[in-house]
Parts: sequence; C-alpha cells; structure tokens
Amino acid sequence: MTTARAVGGTRHRAADRTADRADAPVSEGGAALTAWLASLVHNHDYASLAELRRPRVQREPHFRALWYSPTEAQREVYGQVAFLFAVYHQGRTKPAFGYGSLGEAARRIGGGAGRGPDDPGAARLVDRIVSSRRIPWRHLQHAIARLRSCEQQPPSWAGLVDDLNRWHDRRARVPYEWGVAFHMPPARAAADRAGALSLPTAAVSLPKDPTT
Repeated sequence: MTTARAVGGTRHRAADRTADRADAPVSEGGAALTAWLASLVHNHDYASLAELRRPRVQREPHFRALWYSPTEAQREVYGQVAFLFAVYHQGRTKPAFGYGSLGEAARRIGGGAGRGPDDPGAARLVDRIVSSRRIPWRHLQHAIARLRSCEQQPPSWAGLVDDLNRWHDRRARVPYEWGVAFHMPPARAAADRAGALSLPTAAVSLPKDPTT
C-alpha cells in the first residue's frame, strides 16, 4: 500500500514538473529564430526553406539561422532546429509554431490503431531519443517527419531550441522529462493539451533583422 502511494506520488510530481515546463517562457533567441522561420513560410520564401533542408550545403539562410544564437556553443542547435523546421514545413503554406515538448508532440504520432505509447513505432523512436547521451539528431528528424506525415502539430520550436541547449544539463533532465510527457496518462495529457491550446497562438512576433 505504501509502495503504491509512493509510486503514485512520484507520477504526480513528474506530471506537475512537465506541466510547469510547458508553461515556462522560452528564450529570446529561440523565439526570434522561430519568428524568422515562420516569416519564411508567411512570405512563401520556399527557396530559403529548401536551402535549410540541405544542411551540408551551408548558404545564406543557414548562416542567418545561426545569427539568432546568443553564443557560439549554441549555434549547432539553432542550425539544426532550423533544418527540422524546414523539413516539417516542406509543401506547407502556413507556419506551425507547435506546442509542447518533443515528448508531448510524440504522443500525437500514429493513426487509427493508436497514437503515442499505443503506436509501437512511436514508442521505439522515443526510447531511442531519450536514451541517447548525445543529441540524437537523426531520430529527431524521424520524429518531425512522422509528425508531418501524420498531419499533427510539431513541438514548440522555440521550446525545442531551449530543451536541446540543455540536453547535457543534469538538473534540467530534458530526456527524462520528454519520456515522462510521452508516457503521461491520457487524462492528464488531455488536460495539459487543453491548457496549451488556450494560450495565444501568436506568442512570438516577427523579429528585427539582427544585422540592423
């Protein structure tokens, strides 16, 4: 009986931390990057988005994404999130700012047979992501591609920037929190999703060009 109470209490505390994380403000750099990327979709700048989908060929759009990084150490994350954004928005005419963490977004992967933990492919993918010591770029690309193919909302791009910049922060425990969010009981996940959808959709404004 005591063990059951302890386990239940641990689950509630983990869920509370996930909810608090979802409401946390995003960094200025992450918000500015997201707004710039969204402006490419708004302005139908498909050439720049196509360039971002070719990270090995680094041209002007790639370097512009790096400008939003506040430090040199974070540039890789900014460039890779720009790549993931461009992958998700291939063929799309309206920007999707997304919501929630990658773990929450992965709950939306799947189809009629089940989504999230009920989709074996999604469960295996999340297991690979959260068990990786290094940032699992290839698996993250797979997750974003699956969300796109399922026509589901992506994670918050600005939040993804911040999470990935804290991937190696033991106190932040980003992989753990993603796993908690993915496996959260459906009733609690639905309540958190309703709260997220009630937030303003225009949470980020288009930034000024960092070169001016």
